[in-house]
Amino acid sequence: MEDTIAALGTAPGKAALAVLRLSGPDTFKITDRVFRAKCGLPAGERRPGRLYFGELLDKTGAVVDLCLAVVSRAPMSYTGEDTAELHCHGSPALAAVALESLFAAGARQARAGEFTKRAFLNGKKDLTEAEAVADMVDAASPAALRVAAAQLGGNVSGRVQEVYEALLEASSRFGAAVDFPDDGVEPWETRELLEKLRGAEEKLRGLLATYDRGRFLNAGVPTAIVGKPNVGKSTLLNALLGYDRAIVTAAPGTTRDTVSETAAISGVTLRLCDTAGLRETADPIEGEGVRRARNAARDSALVLAVLDSSRPMEPEDHETLELLRSAPAGALIINKTDLPRALEMPEWSGPAFELSAKSGRGLDSLRDWIGRSFGLSDSSGAVLTNARQAECTSRALEAVSAAVRALEEGVTEDAALTILEEGTDAVASILGKNLREDLVSDIFSRFCVGK
Repeated sequence: MEDTIAALGTAPGKAALAVLRLSGPDTFKITDRVFRAKCGLPAGERRPGRLYFGELLDKTGAVVDLCLAVVSRAPMSYTGEDTAELHCHGSPALAAVALESLFAAGARQARAGEFTKRAFLNGKKDLTEAEAVADMVDAASPAALRVAAAQLGGNVSGRVQEVYEALLEASSRFGAAVDFPDDGVEPWETRELLEKLRGAEEKLRGLLATYDRGRFLNAGVPTAIVGKPNVGKSTLLNALLGYDRAIVTAAPGTTRDTVSETAAISGVTLRLCDTAGLRETADPIEGEGVRRARNAARDSALVLAVLDSSRPMEPEDHETLELLRSAPAGALIINKTDLPRALEMPEWSGPAFELSAKSGRGLDSLRDWIGRSFGLSDSSGAVLTNARQAECTSRALEAVSAAVRALEEGVTEDAALTILEEGTDAVASILGKNLREDLVSDIFSRFCVGK
């Protein structure tokens, strides 16, 4: 990290402001080449965190804007290096000229996620906190935003650090016993360490249990709306979206393919999929739509199975119920309750909602259930949000559980040390303490440029 990087920190396009970021050892020198403060102070003499008014210069030295600049000194900055920001008017042409000027002055274009990667490598953030930065940028719901903010504040890493310290303590004690055989581990010491490790095991188990909810908060809940033709699936989709996305007609087979949209329901993002009506058909195009409908139901985390309350049960309704029963989570929707009732309630022990998607009556109960089922329940925000965190936590839990079993069985001190070291390494991987450089680079390559 001997070079200085620069990037546009705001979204491309016309806006009120554009922010350009720099980080690295030559930040102040480069800033002085492209920004001239009206007060006359060079960047290295300005107070950190204070905005200074001045002139923005292009690579020829010509003034192209009047803007603001702010600096931070290492190590008290986002990246742990000397950093600066230039806040200019939000013309895309101006931002391009300003970046060109920074590159001509000695900066290079930052790669995706490189500012946060430097913060991680300089010890300003552990990996879970760094990943929370990307989660915050990508947050599609208030709940996802709260989880990202809590994780950025160290809620996950704090719990993992407690586990890490318990393992270090146990490893240190058993390591000393191996190195100095006369200084063996007393039974009372083993009992104390075992109790701490059991607590660590419980923390990891609790964290791992949050993963499904965390990934749904971030990526949305894959949701299939299934049922026979003309039960109101497309009407339900439109009602949940709040606008007419799917075509609704009385003709069976109107929806011939899956229609996908995203909706925020009670703070939960649903990736809704309206499917073709389930029925046997000789039409090859509609038949393909039915096949896709069945696949969508099998691949979804949530199935909303729709029956028409104004029509008696038919064979296609029984297939709808089978898809519902095999889903990880699901709700039975008895639709068209505004019409005379002809449906007998089928056998189903899960959540069921009687509503009219056309009028909106009863939809609030469905929305509330979705929020309770998939929303944020842990107010601390200690929630795992991606597959890397979950995989590392699973390995760590397995290792800590093995250490607990080994100590309960009274293994030798050198055997206990080997297991504890494996556990320590697994827990460290959650925080990114021992990841290979190529894996770190891959993680940060998923970030946006400028972050």
